[in-house]
Amino acid sequence: MFALAVRFYLRDAEAAQAFDQLVAETAPLIRSEEPATLIYAVHTVKDAPLSRVFYELYADRAGFDAHEEQPHVKRFLSEREQYLTGVRVEFLDAPTGKGV
Repeated sequence: MFALAVRFYLRDAEAAQAFDQLVAETAPLIRSEEPATLIYAVHTVKDAPLSRVFYELYADRAGFDAHEEQPHVKRFLSEREQYLTGVRVEFLDAPTGKGV
């Protein structure tokens, strides 16, 4: 398995709303078009309204690489920049625990 967590820092409330809309347009395509994407969870952050945290779990590195090449993901990656003040990506070790 291949996993990562991404924290997005959004410019302002208007940017957060637009970013959330972009996510709402992208996430269904990830679910329907990407069998190697096992989990693609998007979280708002309690007490940090201008942050979003994504948790992504792929069957393997090839699944992640295929995800990055999808047209809907490329669109998300290019359009998201206008809403952000920063981003932090953390690649994670293989998960353990319930459901894995």
